[in-house]
Amino acid sequence: MDLAFLHPLYEHAGPWASVYADTSRHTEGTPHERSLMARAAATELAGQGADEATCQAVRGALEELPHSPEPHGRALFATAGEVVLDPALAASPGSLSAQWSALPRTAPLLDLVGEDPLCVVAYIDRRGADFELRGARGSKDAGSVTGRQWPMHQTSTSDWSERHFQLKVENTWEHNAAEIADALAVCQEETRADLLILVGDDRERRAVRERLPQRLHDLVVEAPHGPGSKLLDQDVERARAEHVHRRAADELERFVAARAPDAEGHVGAVEDVPAMVEAAREHRISELLIRPAGPDAHREVWIGEAPDQLAVRRTDTKVLGQPNPWPARADDALLRSAVATGAPALSVMVAGPQDTPVGGLGALLRWA
Repeated sequence: MDLAFLHPLYEHAGPWASVYADTSRHTEGTPHERSLMARAAATELAGQGADEATCQAVRGALEELPHSPEPHGRALFATAGEVVLDPALAASPGSLSAQWSALPRTAPLLDLVGEDPLCVVAYIDRRGADFELRGARGSKDAGSVTGRQWPMHQTSTSDWSERHFQLKVENTWEHNAAEIADALAVCQEETRADLLILVGDDRERRAVRERLPQRLHDLVVEAPHGPGSKLLDQDVERARAEHVHRRAADELERFVAARAPDAEGHVGAVEDVPAMVEAAREHRISELLIRPAGPDAHREVWIGEAPDQLAVRRTDTKVLGQPNPWPARADDALLRSAVATGAPALSVMVAGPQDTPVGGLGALLRWA
Protein backbone atom coordinates (compact mmCIF):
# COMPACT_ATOMS: atom_id res chain seq x y z
CA MET A 1 0.00 0.00 0.00
CA ASP A 2 1.20 3.48 -0.87
CA LEU A 3 1.23 5.34 2.45
CA ALA A 4 1.48 8.87 1.07
CA PHE A 5 -2.09 9.68 2.14
CA LEU A 6 -0.95 9.40 5.78
CA HIS A 7 1.48 12.32 5.55
CA PRO A 8 -0.93 14.85 7.18
CA LEU A 9 -0.93 12.76 10.36
CA TYR A 10 2.77 13.19 10.93
CA GLU A 11 2.71 16.94 10.44
CA HIS A 12 1.16 17.20 13.93
CA ALA A 13 2.79 16.37 17.23
CA GLY A 14 -0.10 14.48 18.86
CA PRO A 15 -1.13 12.71 21.04
CA TRP A 16 -3.81 11.17 18.86
CA ALA A 17 -7.34 9.87 18.99
CA SER A 18 -7.70 6.95 16.57
CA VAL A 19 -11.24 5.73 15.95
CA TYR A 20 -12.44 2.89 13.72
CA ALA A 21 -16.21 2.99 13.26
CA ASP A 22 -18.48 0.40 11.69
CA THR A 23 -21.19 2.21 9.70
CA SER A 24 -22.58 -0.79 7.84
CA ARG A 25 -25.64 -1.11 10.04
CA HIS A 26 -26.57 2.56 9.97
CA THR A 27 -29.39 3.93 7.84
CA GLU A 28 -30.53 7.43 7.04
CA GLY A 29 -33.59 6.79 9.21
CA THR A 30 -31.61 5.89 12.32
CA PRO A 31 -29.43 8.90 13.23
CA HIS A 32 -29.85 7.79 16.85
CA GLU A 33 -27.45 4.89 16.16
CA ARG A 34 -24.75 7.26 14.94
CA SER A 35 -25.32 9.49 17.96
CA LEU A 36 -24.88 6.55 20.34
CA MET A 37 -21.71 5.45 18.55
CA ALA A 38 -20.32 9.00 18.63
CA ARG A 39 -21.05 9.35 22.34
CA ALA A 40 -19.46 5.96 23.09
CA ALA A 41 -16.27 6.91 21.20
CA ALA A 42 -15.98 10.26 22.98
CA THR A 43 -16.54 8.61 26.37
CA GLU A 44 -13.93 5.94 25.67
CA LEU A 45 -11.34 8.51 24.58
CA ALA A 46 -12.01 10.72 27.61
CA GLY A 47 -11.51 7.71 29.85
CA GLN A 48 -8.06 7.19 28.28
CA GLY A 49 -7.06 10.81 28.95
CA ALA A 50 -8.00 12.59 25.71
CA ASP A 51 -8.68 16.32 25.96
CA GLU A 52 -12.24 17.59 25.76
CA ALA A 53 -11.76 19.45 22.46
CA THR A 54 -10.52 16.33 20.67
CA CYS A 55 -13.30 14.20 22.16
CA GLN A 56 -15.89 16.66 20.89
CA ALA A 57 -14.27 16.84 17.44
CA VAL A 58 -14.48 13.06 17.14
CA ARG A 59 -18.05 12.99 18.40
CA GLY A 60 -19.16 15.66 15.94
CA ALA A 61 -17.47 13.95 12.99
CA LEU A 62 -19.06 10.61 13.80
CA GLU A 63 -22.53 12.12 14.17
CA GLU A 64 -22.19 13.75 10.75
CA LEU A 65 -21.05 10.63 8.89
CA PRO A 66 -23.17 10.16 5.76
CA HIS A 67 -25.17 6.98 5.40
CA SER A 68 -23.80 4.39 3.00
CA PRO A 69 -25.45 1.06 2.15
CA GLU A 70 -22.09 -0.62 1.58
CA PRO A 71 -20.64 -2.85 4.37
CA HIS A 72 -17.76 -0.60 5.34
CA GLY A 73 -16.70 1.91 7.96
CA ARG A 74 -14.65 4.99 8.59
CA ALA A 75 -11.42 5.76 10.41
CA LEU A 76 -10.90 9.10 12.15
CA PHE A 77 -7.62 10.51 13.42
CA ALA A 78 -7.86 13.61 15.61
CA THR A 79 -5.57 15.76 17.73
CA ALA A 80 -5.78 19.16 19.43
CA GLY A 81 -9.51 19.42 18.76
CA GLU A 82 -9.26 18.71 15.01
CA VAL A 83 -10.02 15.66 12.86
CA VAL A 84 -6.97 15.60 10.61
CA LEU A 85 -7.78 12.56 8.47
CA ASP A 86 -10.90 10.41 8.01
CA PRO A 87 -10.33 7.76 5.32
CA ALA A 88 -13.20 5.52 4.23
CA LEU A 89 -12.71 1.82 4.84
CA ALA A 90 -13.11 -0.90 2.23
CA ALA A 91 -14.06 -3.42 4.92
CA SER A 92 -15.99 -3.10 8.13
CA PRO A 93 -13.89 -2.97 11.31
CA GLY A 94 -16.60 -5.07 12.96
CA SER A 95 -17.02 -2.91 16.03
CA LEU A 96 -16.18 0.53 17.37
CA SER A 97 -12.56 1.02 18.39
CA ALA A 98 -11.25 4.22 20.05
CA GLN A 99 -7.67 4.70 21.26
CA TRP A 100 -5.68 7.61 22.67
CA SER A 101 -1.93 7.25 22.10
CA ALA A 102 1.27 9.07 21.21
CA LEU A 103 1.04 7.97 17.58
CA PRO A 104 -2.03 7.50 15.40
CA ARG A 105 -3.12 3.86 15.31
CA THR A 106 -2.60 3.35 11.57
CA ALA A 107 -1.65 -0.34 11.25
CA PRO A 108 -5.28 -1.57 10.93
CA LEU A 109 -5.61 0.49 7.75
CA LEU A 110 -3.48 -2.03 5.86
CA ASP A 111 -6.33 -4.54 6.07
CA LEU A 112 -9.35 -2.23 6.37
CA VAL A 113 -8.45 0.13 3.51
CA GLY A 114 -6.63 -2.59 1.65
CA GLU A 115 -5.05 -2.57 -1.76
CA ASP A 116 -7.11 -0.94 -4.50
CA PRO A 117 -5.64 -2.16 -7.79
CA LEU A 118 -6.73 -0.09 -10.75
CA CYS A 119 -7.75 -2.09 -13.82
CA VAL A 120 -7.96 -1.34 -17.52
CA VAL A 121 -10.49 -3.66 -19.13
CA ALA A 122 -9.90 -4.00 -22.87
CA TYR A 123 -12.85 -5.25 -24.94
CA ILE A 124 -11.12 -6.60 -28.03
CA ASP A 125 -12.35 -7.64 -31.44
CA ARG A 126 -10.73 -7.80 -34.87
CA ARG A 127 -11.60 -4.19 -35.68
CA GLY A 128 -10.20 -2.56 -32.53
CA ALA A 129 -10.83 -2.25 -28.82
CA ASP A 130 -12.63 -0.18 -26.20
CA PHE A 131 -10.90 0.51 -22.90
CA GLU A 132 -12.62 0.89 -19.55
CA LEU A 133 -10.98 1.99 -16.29
CA ARG A 134 -12.30 0.03 -13.30
CA GLY A 135 -11.58 0.52 -9.60
CA ALA A 136 -13.22 0.22 -6.22
CA ARG A 137 -15.15 3.46 -6.82
CA GLY A 138 -16.65 2.56 -10.16
CA SER A 139 -15.74 2.69 -13.83
CA LYS A 140 -15.19 5.21 -16.59
CA ASP A 141 -14.31 5.24 -20.26
CA ALA A 142 -10.57 5.09 -20.94
CA GLY A 143 -10.55 5.51 -24.71
CA SER A 144 -10.57 3.23 -27.72
CA VAL A 145 -8.55 2.24 -30.76
CA THR A 146 -9.81 1.49 -34.27
CA GLY A 147 -7.68 -0.58 -36.58
CA ARG A 148 -7.98 -1.39 -40.26
CA GLN A 149 -11.51 -2.29 -41.25
CA TRP A 150 -10.83 -4.25 -44.46
CA PRO A 151 -10.26 -6.99 -45.36
CA MET A 152 -11.65 -8.66 -42.24
CA HIS A 153 -13.17 -12.07 -43.02
CA GLN A 154 -11.58 -15.16 -44.55
CA THR A 155 -13.19 -17.35 -47.21
CA SER A 156 -13.18 -21.12 -47.60
CA THR A 157 -12.15 -21.45 -51.26
CA SER A 158 -8.74 -22.63 -52.48
CA ASP A 159 -8.46 -20.29 -55.47
CA TRP A 160 -5.10 -18.45 -55.62
CA SER A 161 -6.76 -15.03 -55.51
CA GLU A 162 -8.78 -16.11 -52.50
CA ARG A 163 -5.68 -17.39 -50.71
CA HIS A 164 -4.04 -14.04 -51.44
CA PHE A 165 -7.11 -12.33 -49.98
CA GLN A 166 -6.92 -14.51 -46.86
CA LEU A 167 -3.29 -13.50 -46.38
CA LYS A 168 -4.40 -9.88 -46.43
CA VAL A 169 -7.01 -10.72 -43.78
CA GLU A 170 -4.29 -12.27 -41.59
CA ASN A 171 -2.17 -9.15 -42.06
CA THR A 172 -5.12 -6.97 -41.05
CA TRP A 173 -5.65 -8.98 -37.84
CA GLU A 174 -1.95 -8.76 -36.97
CA HIS A 175 -1.84 -5.04 -37.69
CA ASN A 176 -4.88 -4.39 -35.51
CA ALA A 177 -3.54 -6.53 -32.66
CA ALA A 178 -0.32 -4.50 -32.70
CA GLU A 179 -2.25 -1.21 -32.67
CA ILE A 180 -4.41 -2.39 -29.77
CA ALA A 181 -1.34 -3.51 -27.81
CA ASP A 182 0.39 -0.16 -28.41
CA ALA A 183 -2.68 1.80 -27.33
CA LEU A 184 -3.17 -0.41 -24.27
CA ALA A 185 0.44 0.12 -23.22
CA VAL A 186 -0.02 3.89 -23.50
CA CYS A 187 -3.28 3.69 -21.53
CA GLN A 188 -1.57 1.73 -18.76
CA GLU A 189 1.27 4.23 -18.57
CA GLU A 190 -1.11 7.19 -18.40
CA THR A 191 -3.44 5.65 -15.80
CA ARG A 192 -0.76 3.72 -13.85
CA ALA A 193 -3.12 0.74 -13.90
CA ASP A 194 -2.07 -2.26 -11.83
CA LEU A 195 -3.96 -4.80 -13.92
CA LEU A 196 -4.92 -5.28 -17.58
CA ILE A 197 -7.95 -7.47 -18.27
CA LEU A 198 -8.34 -8.65 -21.87
CA VAL A 199 -11.86 -9.58 -22.97
CA GLY A 200 -12.51 -11.19 -26.36
CA ASP A 201 -12.04 -14.39 -28.36
CA ASP A 202 -9.09 -16.58 -27.44
CA ARG A 203 -7.18 -15.82 -30.60
CA GLU A 204 -7.71 -12.06 -30.32
CA ARG A 205 -6.68 -11.94 -26.67
CA ARG A 206 -3.58 -14.00 -27.36
CA ALA A 207 -2.57 -11.84 -30.32
CA VAL A 208 -2.77 -8.67 -28.25
CA ARG A 209 -1.03 -10.17 -25.24
CA GLU A 210 1.90 -11.37 -27.32
CA ARG A 211 2.44 -7.86 -28.66
CA LEU A 212 2.40 -6.06 -25.33
CA PRO A 213 5.74 -4.87 -23.91
CA GLN A 214 7.44 -7.45 -21.73
CA ARG A 215 7.11 -5.21 -18.66
CA LEU A 216 3.30 -5.57 -18.82
CA HIS A 217 3.03 -9.34 -19.23
CA ASP A 218 2.74 -10.00 -15.48
CA LEU A 219 -0.16 -7.52 -15.25
CA VAL A 220 -2.37 -9.27 -17.81
CA VAL A 221 -5.44 -11.34 -17.00
CA GLU A 222 -7.64 -12.88 -19.70
CA ALA A 223 -11.39 -13.04 -19.11
CA PRO A 224 -13.48 -15.97 -20.41
CA HIS A 225 -16.09 -13.83 -22.12
CA GLY A 226 -16.93 -13.46 -25.76
CA PRO A 227 -16.44 -10.27 -27.77
CA GLY A 228 -18.83 -7.44 -27.01
CA SER A 229 -19.81 -8.75 -23.57
CA LYS A 230 -19.45 -6.41 -20.63
CA LEU A 231 -17.33 -7.79 -17.82
CA LEU A 232 -19.42 -8.24 -14.70
CA ASP A 233 -18.47 -6.48 -11.48
CA GLN A 234 -17.86 -9.80 -9.73
CA ASP A 235 -15.45 -10.84 -12.48
CA VAL A 236 -13.46 -7.62 -12.04
CA GLU A 237 -13.47 -7.98 -8.26
CA ARG A 238 -12.26 -11.56 -8.55
CA ALA A 239 -9.40 -10.47 -10.80
CA ARG A 240 -8.52 -7.60 -8.45
CA ALA A 241 -8.55 -9.89 -5.40
CA GLU A 242 -6.38 -12.48 -7.15
CA HIS A 243 -3.94 -9.74 -8.14
CA VAL A 244 -3.66 -8.54 -4.52
CA HIS A 245 -3.14 -12.11 -3.28
CA ARG A 246 -0.56 -12.82 -5.97
CA ARG A 247 1.35 -9.60 -5.22
CA ALA A 248 1.41 -10.32 -1.48
CA ALA A 249 2.64 -13.86 -2.11
CA ASP A 250 5.36 -12.57 -4.46
CA GLU A 251 6.54 -9.96 -1.95
CA LEU A 252 6.58 -12.56 0.80
CA GLU A 253 8.66 -14.83 -1.40
CA ARG A 254 11.08 -11.96 -2.05
CA PHE A 255 11.30 -11.33 1.67
CA VAL A 256 12.03 -14.97 2.49
CA ALA A 257 14.75 -15.11 -0.17
CA ALA A 258 16.29 -11.82 1.00
CA ARG A 259 16.63 -13.10 4.58
CA ALA A 260 19.34 -15.52 3.49
CA PRO A 261 22.88 -14.03 3.49
CA ASP A 262 24.51 -13.46 0.11
CA ALA A 263 28.04 -14.51 -0.82
CA GLU A 264 29.44 -11.63 1.24
CA GLY A 265 27.28 -12.41 4.24
CA HIS A 266 24.85 -9.51 3.72
CA VAL A 267 21.09 -9.88 4.08
CA GLY A 268 18.42 -7.91 2.26
CA ALA A 269 15.63 -8.34 4.81
CA VAL A 270 15.17 -8.24 8.58
CA GLU A 271 12.35 -9.28 10.88
CA ASP A 272 13.21 -8.91 14.58
CA VAL A 273 12.23 -5.62 16.25
CA PRO A 274 15.76 -4.43 17.19
CA ALA A 275 17.01 -4.94 13.62
CA MET A 276 13.96 -3.24 12.16
CA VAL A 277 14.29 -0.29 14.52
CA GLU A 278 17.92 0.08 13.43
CA ALA A 279 16.91 -0.08 9.75
CA ALA A 280 14.21 2.55 10.34
CA ARG A 281 16.69 4.90 12.02
CA GLU A 282 19.03 4.52 9.05
CA HIS A 283 16.19 5.04 6.49
CA ARG A 284 16.89 1.63 4.96
CA ILE A 285 13.37 0.17 4.86
CA SER A 286 12.24 -0.21 1.25
CA GLU A 287 9.04 -2.11 2.08
CA LEU A 288 7.38 -2.89 5.40
CA LEU A 289 5.60 -6.21 5.87
CA ILE A 290 3.12 -6.62 8.72
CA ARG A 291 1.30 -9.70 10.00
CA PRO A 292 -1.21 -8.07 12.37
CA ALA A 293 -1.61 -11.11 14.64
CA GLY A 294 2.13 -11.39 15.28
CA PRO A 295 3.37 -10.66 18.81
CA ASP A 296 5.97 -8.09 17.67
CA ALA A 297 3.29 -5.88 16.11
CA HIS A 298 2.11 -4.63 19.50
CA ARG A 299 5.50 -4.72 21.18
CA GLU A 300 6.36 -1.45 22.92
CA VAL A 301 9.11 0.75 21.51
CA TRP A 302 10.15 4.31 22.35
CA ILE A 303 9.79 7.26 20.02
CA GLY A 304 10.69 10.92 19.74
CA GLU A 305 9.22 13.72 17.66
CA ALA A 306 11.10 12.71 14.48
CA PRO A 307 10.28 9.46 12.63
CA ASP A 308 13.86 8.22 12.96
CA GLN A 309 13.93 8.83 16.73
CA LEU A 310 13.03 5.25 17.46
CA ALA A 311 14.52 2.85 20.01
CA VAL A 312 13.86 -0.47 21.70
CA ARG A 313 14.91 0.79 25.13
CA ARG A 314 13.84 4.09 26.65
CA THR A 315 17.39 5.11 27.53
CA ASP A 316 18.56 4.63 23.93
CA THR A 317 16.60 7.69 22.76
CA LYS A 318 18.94 10.07 24.60
CA VAL A 319 21.70 9.59 22.03
CA LEU A 320 19.08 10.28 19.34
CA GLY A 321 18.38 13.71 20.79
CA GLN A 322 15.14 12.79 22.58
CA PRO A 323 15.61 12.66 26.38
CA ASN A 324 11.86 12.41 27.07
CA PRO A 325 10.47 9.77 24.71
CA TRP A 326 6.97 8.27 24.53
CA PRO A 327 5.95 4.62 24.33
CA ALA A 328 4.30 3.42 21.12
CA ARG A 329 3.35 0.20 19.36
CA ALA A 330 6.11 -1.14 17.12
CA ASP A 331 3.85 -1.45 14.05
CA ASP A 332 2.60 2.14 14.29
CA ALA A 333 6.10 3.51 14.92
CA LEU A 334 7.54 1.64 11.94
CA LEU A 335 4.67 2.80 9.73
CA ARG A 336 5.48 6.41 10.65
CA SER A 337 9.09 5.79 9.60
CA ALA A 338 7.93 4.19 6.35
CA VAL A 339 5.73 7.18 5.52
CA ALA A 340 8.62 9.57 6.17
CA THR A 341 10.92 7.74 3.74
CA GLY A 342 8.32 6.92 1.09
CA ALA A 343 8.38 3.16 1.68
CA PRO A 344 5.19 1.16 1.00
CA ALA A 345 3.68 -1.28 3.46
CA LEU A 346 1.93 -4.58 2.97
CA SER A 347 -0.30 -6.73 5.14
CA VAL A 348 0.76 -10.31 4.44
CA MET A 349 -2.59 -11.63 5.69
CA VAL A 350 -3.89 -11.71 2.11
CA ALA A 351 -1.08 -14.09 1.15
CA GLY A 352 -2.68 -16.80 3.29
CA PRO A 353 -2.19 -18.33 6.73
CA GLN A 354 1.48 -18.52 7.69
CA ASP A 355 3.93 -17.37 10.35
CA THR A 356 6.15 -15.20 8.15
CA PRO A 357 7.58 -12.78 9.03
CA VAL A 358 8.42 -14.34 12.39
CA GLY A 359 6.94 -12.13 15.09
CA GLY A 360 4.70 -10.34 12.60
CA LEU A 361 7.00 -7.54 11.43
CA GLY A 362 9.50 -7.65 8.57
CA ALA A 363 11.21 -5.31 6.14
CA LEU A 364 12.95 -5.50 2.80
CA LEU A 365 16.01 -3.26 2.89
CA ARG A 366 17.15 -0.57 0.48
CA TRP A 367 20.71 -1.78 0.64
CA ALA A 368 22.51 -4.59 2.41
